[in-house]
Amino acid sequence: MSNRFDDQVVLITGAGSGLGQVSALQVAKEGAKLSLVDLNSNSLEETKKLILEVAPEAEILLLTANVAEEAAVKNYVDETVNKYGRIDGFFNNAGIEGKQNLTEDFGSDEFSKVVSVNLNGVFYGLKHVLAVMKKQGSGSVVNTASVGGIRGVGNQSGYAASKHGVVGLTRNSGIEYGQYGVSIKAIAPGAIMTPMVEGSLKQMGGDNWEEVGKEFVQPNPMKRFGKPEEVGYLVAFLLSDQANFINATVIPIDGGQSDKY
Repeated sequence: MSNRFDDQVVLITGAGSGLGQVSALQVAKEGAKLSLVDLNSNSLEETKKLILEVAPEAEILLLTANVAEEAAVKNYVDETVNKYGRIDGFFNNAGIEGKQNLTEDFGSDEFSKVVSVNLNGVFYGLKHVLAVMKKQGSGSVVNTASVGGIRGVGNQSGYAASKHGVVGLTRNSGIEYGQYGVSIKAIAPGAIMTPMVEGSLKQMGGDNWEEVGKEFVQPNPMKRFGKPEEVGYLVAFLLSDQANFINATVIPIDGGQSDKY
């Protein structure tokens, strides 16, 4: 049986942990050649190790880069094309949450930092990858937005602004590039138990963060956190040819919580 990603090149940012890591594992199991980007080179090595346990034959390129710097983004795209000759799938995923605070207390430097990674970084990725995909006449992009990009969540000015911006970029670019055989979509994960969400709960609850977590998911129709691998399955589907006609839109994965409010 052939895999969905046989002979396909998939580029993933934020691949050292969380949703980037689980998505890399999923597409690797299905035959993808991988280009993995993260700010933390040790985390990338860990992801590579995990991949080789489940897909020993996988081809993997590791690239350390700060997605907030356009030159670094151009470089990770160029290096991927130099090695593989093409980019079939792009999970434009790297992001940070920032410190939680009311808008009046939200630090201006903090705001700029969150926007530079979450919005500028996604824009630079689109700018340089879409040029490659347009030339190829094919490709699939998945941007990581958030439920914080489709509704208000509170105490997260930088995160909310940047993730709403990712949704805007997704819709705009999807409309531009559909004619070139490229589909662009965003996912809007809710509370998924990644290291970033764990860090957020620790900001809110300190040592008592697990109890805070239980309370946090009570409004969710499913009364639980999502699992990272559940997002990995969705990302793999959206990057595959099976999802080519899904374009310029956002897919929530949040247990139904966004539709409750």
